[in-house]
Amino acid sequence: MPLPAADRAAAFRKTREAHLTEVAEDYVELIGDLIAAEGEARLTDIAERLGVSQATASKVIARLRRDGLVENKRYRAIFLTDRGKAIADASRERHRIVFEFLIALGLDEAVAHADSEGIEHHVSEVTLGKLGELTDRLRAAS
Repeated sequence: MPLPAADRAAAFRKTREAHLTEVAEDYVELIGDLIAAEGEARLTDIAERLGVSQATASKVIARLRRDGLVENKRYRAIFLTDRGKAIADASRERHRIVFEFLIALGLDEAVAHADSEGIEHHVSEVTLGKLGELTDRLRAAS
């Protein structure tokens, strides 16, 4: 049975909102990972790991700076603000939960990584909690 119009509209609205934030979440998560691994995040490393040009990465970093998520100085490393760190941590946790669920289903790591990159941005907090619970049960059963 089809969803009522208001419910369907709400679902589409949620998807559009997720699309607006997913690029920022991917960038701040990567910046946090680079800082943890290498002590800094450089524009060249960000562009390379995201498979985009330096010009594209620079435009996104400018937007993140405008939105108060990163700080940087010309020709210097990029660092997360406290707000950027919070978003990066939340995004990393969402990714971890989805990734572990997909692994528990029996998918190989390459597929689980690729699929979790998209799913993490679109899954609700309620569903995310259920994925975590189910993952725990699947692990306990094996």
